[in-house]
Amino acid sequence: MDKLKRYIIFFIGLFINSLGVSLITKAALGTSPISSIPYVLSLNFPLTLGQFTIFFSILLVLLQLIILRRNFKAEHLLQIPISMAFGYFIDLTMDLLSFVDPKIYVVKIFALLIGCLILGFGVYTEVLANVAMLPGKSFVRAVVEVWHTEFGISKVIFDVSLSVIAVILSFVFTGHLEGVREGTIIAALFVGFIARTLGRLLKPLETILLGTPATDDTDPVISSVPNTVQVIAIGRQYGSGGHDLGQELAKRLGYAFYDKDIIKLAAGTTGYSTQYIAKNEEAMTNSLLYDLVNQMYTYHADSESPKDKIFRAESETIKSLATKENCVIVGRGNNFPNIKHLI
Repeated sequence: MDKLKRYIIFFIGLFINSLGVSLITKAALGTSPISSIPYVLSLNFPLTLGQFTIFFSILLVLLQLIILRRNFKAEHLLQIPISMAFGYFIDLTMDLLSFVDPKIYVVKIFALLIGCLILGFGVYTEVLANVAMLPGKSFVRAVVEVWHTEFGISKVIFDVSLSVIAVILSFVFTGHLEGVREGTIIAALFVGFIARTLGRLLKPLETILLGTPATDDTDPVISSVPNTVQVIAIGRQYGSGGHDLGQELAKRLGYAFYDKDIIKLAAGTTGYSTQYIAKNEEAMTNSLLYDLVNQMYTYHADSESPKDKIFRAESETIKSLATKENCVIVGRGNNFPNIKHLI
């Protein structure tokens, strides 16, 4: 029953997704990166945007088969009927929005932004369902799995490549730029950010629709901390001397001292190198630029984002250390609420 509910939510999200793509396209300022090639082709050949979307999606599935080889699973074939439904939804919503034909540039921008908002909500809904992915994201996942690249950067390169190919095709077929414009860039910038923001704001909706438990800051590990263990957590900023202060304090008290050691311990559970964690743990933010580069909205419960994975690993490492011995811990997110309960 839960699986059926998730698929219903997914296909609702798929329809919302297609509505967003269609409105962005109707704004006549380009289209989303993933739809750029099908859109340019639809402007120059008899087939519709939805039909070219289906053919292009099947091509991406075939490329996944080539890339993954033996790791290509039967469940990947589910992308084909999903793509067919998505293509049909695009043609349907293009017909439903046939009355949308803005002439004034300001109105075009307004329609584009509304389309981005709708598309962002559709993406959020698909991620919420957590049952399948469209071929675009699944293709990038295949690349990441085989060549061990970072998902966010690979996704950006993929989107840029699609847009560039669409531009080339446009010049080849018409001799001028058509189908890829500033709206393509705006969609690439804002859709992911909108999806992630909605994911935070609509968190209670997940509990209502899917019955997932609400987040609780408390942790069973906390109750197992012996009363005799004392933990001193020091938050610090660069240049504050927090490391030296914590080290001296631990020395005088005879406590264990942890700072960058936590990175090494966390690395063993995340699969990331110590260099990667050291580089990214402080840099990961909620910014629009970080959303764009790392595509945070594409991760869900079964596939943690790097930010969440690193935070969870360091949190669990800190909690584990706090159950064993008196210690001084400097930085590493020890000032977050679910870790502060230990003190």
